[in-house]
Amino acid sequence: MNSYRKGIFSGLLSGLLWGADTAFNGWVLLAVPFSLVDKRLVAASLLLAFFHDLFSALYLTLLQGIKGELRTTISKFKLKSALFVMFAALFGGPIGMRAYLYAIDTIGAGYTASISALYPVVAAVLGALFLKDYLTKKGWIGLLLSVLAISILGYSQLNSLNEQAVWGFIAACICAGGWASESVICAYGMKDDITPKEALFIRQWVSSIVYFFFIVFEGHALFNFYSVLSRPITFAIIALALIGTTSYLFYYQAIDTIGPVKATGMNVTYSIWAIIFSILLIGGHFDIKLILCSIMIIIGTLFISKE
Repeated sequence: MNSYRKGIFSGLLSGLLWGADTAFNGWVLLAVPFSLVDKRLVAASLLLAFFHDLFSALYLTLLQGIKGELRTTISKFKLKSALFVMFAALFGGPIGMRAYLYAIDTIGAGYTASISALYPVVAAVLGALFLKDYLTKKGWIGLLLSVLAISILGYSQLNSLNEQAVWGFIAACICAGGWASESVICAYGMKDDITPKEALFIRQWVSSIVYFFFIVFEGHALFNFYSVLSRPITFAIIALALIGTTSYLFYYQAIDTIGPVKATGMNVTYSIWAIIFSILLIGGHFDIKLILCSIMIIIGTLFISKE
């Protein structure tokens, strides 16, 4: 398999796993302590985002330690390229991921995935402006076809424009901007001397540290940490973090191999996987709209992936 096909395959796998991560996040947010109403608890989206990225960072640390790569990776923090990866981490984690989890908690996993999946359009514009990474005309047609399908899936949620749905929609849009910025900035950071694994290591530690300070700043940090770690849901979050980490590894590999524009075009398939996994986890049924939009996304993805 040549590097281009490997990049496409990595992007598609990242989408499938992120769809599972999204649906699993929605399920975890329904559990205690995230579902509790207690003034001492920070926002459920912030608390879950912290543990998600912290367990992911610990897993990556363990993995690199076993392979004897940890010292080399830590040394990369001194490089100028690492600063770009750290900057990307702020867009992807504290901004993008927190907004994403807030939207899941507000309007559900399926609709959040559908709306936030507009981020490849933003990434395509940013990639063209800053990295000179252009899509072909056929690629743009494929991207717009995918976005149209995603918009159709997400639109029905906004028919009831209550305040909660509006804030959930805004959060999903913020997430799209954050993730698009992350992919483009991170691609620039990995351009020379940082590998995808090293970039993800930096990203997850920076993200979890920033979340930690948010929780400490909002108060009752020990109570929040104990509320999660003292309950069986911790094991579910650890499993969730492993899924998310694997998805990220494939995603960063795709960004490094085929560029941020095509990588986001492959990763965007997570929106349909999130709906499928949500149906399997929470219950529901397939309808004709879902089937037609799935076909549109698949066609769009094929157009984007053409070299």
